[in-house]
Amino acid sequence: MRPHKYQVVSFSMNNQPSIISKDYIKLDQFLKWQGIVQTGGEAKIRIKEGEVIVNGEIETRRGKKLRTGDRVSLGGVSYEVKLD
Repeated sequence: MRPHKYQVVSFSMNNQPSIISKDYIKLDQFLKWQGIVQTGGEAKIRIKEGEVIVNGEIETRRGKKLRTGDRVSLGGVSYEVKLD
């Protein structure tokens, strides 16, 4: 089985794509990995308080698995996850 990689394309000022080796990434990990939040605790709070939008819906589960094509928004900045 060929390993999958995510390529994350940012639509903010930091437009450098990044690649990780997994077929999904959890929402809280994604927020930390992209530098959107500084700590896991901050990610947990912002997700729980309904500040994070995934695919147009408020998402309150920090373990939500993100896959290719998912869009994550926080504070007016959107990010798209793409599967390589």
